[in-house]
Amino acid sequence: MEGHGPGVGRVFVLIFCIFGIWSAYITQGVLQETVSTKRFGPDGKRFEHLSFLNLAQNVVCLIWSFIMIKLWSRGSAGGAPWWSYWSAGITNTIGPAMGIEALKYISYPAQVLAKSSKMIPVMLMGTLVYGIKYTFPEYICTFLVAGGVSAFALLKTSSKTISKLAHPNAPLGYGLCFLNLAFDGFTNATQDSITARYPKTSAWDIMFGMNLWGSIYNMVYMFGWPHGSGFEAVQFCKQHPEAAWDIFVYCLCGAVGQNFIFLTISRFGSLANTTITTTRKFVSIVVSSLLSGNPLSSKQWGSVFMVFSGLSYQIYLKWRKLQRLQKKRKSM
Repeated sequence: MEGHGPGVGRVFVLIFCIFGIWSAYITQGVLQETVSTKRFGPDGKRFEHLSFLNLAQNVVCLIWSFIMIKLWSRGSAGGAPWWSYWSAGITNTIGPAMGIEALKYISYPAQVLAKSSKMIPVMLMGTLVYGIKYTFPEYICTFLVAGGVSAFALLKTSSKTISKLAHPNAPLGYGLCFLNLAFDGFTNATQDSITARYPKTSAWDIMFGMNLWGSIYNMVYMFGWPHGSGFEAVQFCKQHPEAAWDIFVYCLCGAVGQNFIFLTISRFGSLANTTITTTRKFVSIVVSSLLSGNPLSSKQWGSVFMVFSGLSYQIYLKWRKLQRLQKKRKSM
C-alpha cells in the first residue's frame, strides 16, 4: 500500500482541483448571469453597469494576491517589477469588459460558447501574420468549433431567454465576445514575454501586477469624471444590497478559482488545466440551461456538442504531442 501512496495522493489532489475550479467558476457564471439579467428590488431595476464587475474583481483579486504573497511567497527577488504589467493591464481591462458587456445582448450560454472559440483568432493570426502552417487535424478542430458557434448564433433563441436580456442584439454581442478573445491574445502574449524576461516571477506576482493595473484603469474609467458610471453602480448597490452581495461572491469565486488554476498548472501542467476548464464551460452551459431558465433547442444542443467535440479533439492532439515529446526525451 505504501507504494501506491503518492499515486493515490496525486489523484485526490487532482479531484480537489477539479472540484475547486468547477465549483468556483460555475458559481461565478451563475452569479454573472444573475447580475446581468435579474431585476432587483421592488422597483425591478436592472444592474446596467456591468463594467463595475471587472473593477470589483480586480480589487478583490489584488487584495487576495497580496495576502498570498505575504503568506506563501519566499521572496520575489528576480521577479517582474510591478510596473512591467502596465501594457498587459490595458488589454486585460478592455477585453473582459467587452465579454461582460456582451451579456446585455446575448445569453450566457451563447457568451460561453463564443469565448470557447479562442483557437480561431489564434490560428487566423498565426496563418495570416506569421505564416504558421497547421496540421489537417488542427483545421478539423477549428472547423468544428467555428461551425458550432456559427450554427448556434444563426439558430433562433427562445423568447424566454431573449426577454431576460437588457438589449437583445446578437451581432453586437458576438462581436464583443470575439474582440474579448483578440484582446486576451495580446494579454497572454505580453504575459509570456514578461515571464520569459523574468523567469523567477511567481503566479502570485502576475496576479498582483495584472490586478493592480486593472484596478487603476477601471478606477479611472468608472470614477475619473463626475458623471462616471461607478458612482451610479455604488449607489445601486447601496439601494439593492442583494446585488452588492452577488457581486462580492462573484469576485470571491474568481479569486478562489485562480488559486485552483495555479495549483493545477503547478502540479499537473497546463494540459490538465485546459481539460478541466473546457469541461467546466460545458457544465456551465448545462447549469445555465437547467437552473437559470435558458432553454436550448435540440439543434442548439447539437451546436454545443459540435464546439466541445472540436475542443476535446484539440486537447487530445496536445496530449498526443506531449506524449511524443516525452518519449523523445527518454530516448535521448
